[in-house]
Amino acid sequence: MEVVDVLCADESAPHGALPGVVIGVCRASAWPDASEGWLDHATVTLTEHETADRRLVRVESIDSVLAEITANVTRHPVAAAVCDDVLRAAAGRESTVAGLVTESLAYSTLQAGPEFRGWLADQGPRVTHSQDDAVLLDREGSSLTITFNRPTRHNAFSNALRAGLIKGLTVALADPTIDAVTLAGSGRSFCSGGDLAEFGTFGDPAHSHLARTRHSPGLLLDLVAGKFGARFGVRAQGAVLGSGLEMAAFSSAVDAYPDSVFGLPELTLGLIPGAGGTVSLPRRIGRWRTAFLVLSGRKIDAPTALDWGVIDTIIT
Repeated sequence: MEVVDVLCADESAPHGALPGVVIGVCRASAWPDASEGWLDHATVTLTEHETADRRLVRVESIDSVLAEITANVTRHPVAAAVCDDVLRAAAGRESTVAGLVTESLAYSTLQAGPEFRGWLADQGPRVTHSQDDAVLLDREGSSLTITFNRPTRHNAFSNALRAGLIKGLTVALADPTIDAVTLAGSGRSFCSGGDLAEFGTFGDPAHSHLARTRHSPGLLLDLVAGKFGARFGVRAQGAVLGSGLEMAAFSSAVDAYPDSVFGLPELTLGLIPGAGGTVSLPRRIGRWRTAFLVLSGRKIDAPTALDWGVIDTIIT
C-alpha cells in the first residue's frame, strides 16, 4: 500500500498501470491543478474538510482512519489489491455483464486464496439454509413487492433467498401487467449480507463462478432497473450490508429509514464484494468511495448515505 500527500506529490500520477492500493491524503480544503491527477489515480483520498468531490472522503481524523485502512490492508493484502484492480477495471465501463463477470472471476480466485481459506478454517460446520417462504411475493394491482423473509437472521442472504429473489425478479420481467416493483426486507433489517454459514460450500472456484454468474441476482436487478426505471424501488431499514447494499444499489430509487446503516465488510473474510457491488456502487458513488467502504470496513449512517448518493430518500 502506498500513501501519497496529493498536495506535495512532486511527480505526475502514473497512467495505464495497476498500482495496487494508493491512499491519498489531502490536509487542505482546496488543492492545485497539479493534484488532480493524483486524486483521479488514488484508490481514495482522505480529507478532514467537507467536500462534494466523490474522489475524497471526509473523516474526523486522517491519521486514525489511515491507520485502520493500513491495518486492514496488511491483514488482507491480496484481497485489497484485487478489489482495487476490479474497481479500476470497471471504471467508466457501461457493460453490466462484463463488470459482473470480472467481479465473479476475482471473487472466485480469492475463494481459493490463503486469506479466505484462513478465515474459513476458523469457522464452524457449513450449514445450508432451507426455507420455503424465504422470499415473499405480493401482488397489489399492477405493483409487485418482493420481500426477504428471514427476519430472525436479519435476512442474511442465503441460497434460499437468492433463489426466491431470482424467481421474483423473473416474474417482474416476464409479466407485462406489472408496472412497478419494490424490494424490501421483513423485520429489523433489509439484508445484513451473505449468510456466512454457507460460505465455502462450493468445492472449487470454477464451479463457484459458474453458479454465481448463471444464477445472478445482479444481472436480473440491472434488467429490472432498466425496464422499470424509477418504478423499481428499494425500501431499506436497519442493516444494509454486504450483498444487501450491493443489490439495493442497482435500484434508482432507494428509500431508507433513519436507523439504516450501510457497509461492505467483505475484506474481513479475505474477499471483495461479490453480489454486484463493484458495478452497482461505483455507478452511484464512484469507485473511490466504494473502495473506502471496502478497505476501511466502516459503516455509514443514513444521512451520510444520502449525501454520498448511496440512497435517494430518508423515510420520515
